[in-house]
Amino acid sequence: MKPKMFTKICVDIGMTLALLLLMTYELIGQAAHEWLGMGMFVLFVAHHILNDKWTANLLKGRYTPLRIWQTLLVVLVLLNMIGSMVSGVILSRHVLAFLPISKGRSFARSLHMVCAYWGFVWMSLHLGLHWSMMMAMARKVFSTSSPARTWILRTLALAIAGYGAYAFLKRDIGSYMFLRIEFVFFDFEEGLIFFLLDYLAVMGLFVCIGHYFAEILKRCGRKRTQT
Repeated sequence: MKPKMFTKICVDIGMTLALLLLMTYELIGQAAHEWLGMGMFVLFVAHHILNDKWTANLLKGRYTPLRIWQTLLVVLVLLNMIGSMVSGVILSRHVLAFLPISKGRSFARSLHMVCAYWGFVWMSLHLGLHWSMMMAMARKVFSTSSPARTWILRTLALAIAGYGAYAFLKRDIGSYMFLRIEFVFFDFEEGLIFFLLDYLAVMGLFVCIGHYFAEILKRCGRKRTQT
């Protein structure tokens, strides 16, 4: 594996872990949340630097349905990241507490919550776009194909997605996304691991949606080229 590809994988794994941990907020403390946010921003910038060829080719070539969806997701993730960072700077009480910002906290709090939960969804869908590539890399590790292993993995993915849908409703994530609830509820008696597992399952749900939606768009693109 080339060093750049290895670095890309490490950065993407780091962003995924940071994304999950950022959703815990009060459960890990405000200071840790802010430092994680700063780390996420650094990883986000590194991710775009490492994928500079994609950005350079943005205005080149034909836009297939899949490419349109991929570009839209990138724009949405970028907008969410900007919103999260701007609101995070205003709300900071630890890392950037030295900044002379005293106004706009109420709006920043709402913006931060909306960006956090929509960003979680957009980034998970974006991860689903690259699931086929990750599966291809896994096949190289397991050189021999196994129909049984394939069906076991598909069943496991379906189970995770099913539980993810349940966790999405249980955690009332939709209410946070649409600001039907203005403050996130955290059960401090709940173990952090159970919170993370629920959000990991929700992430798995949207990764699956992103992956299969991308497969549908690929087929649509092939039909257009054939006609």
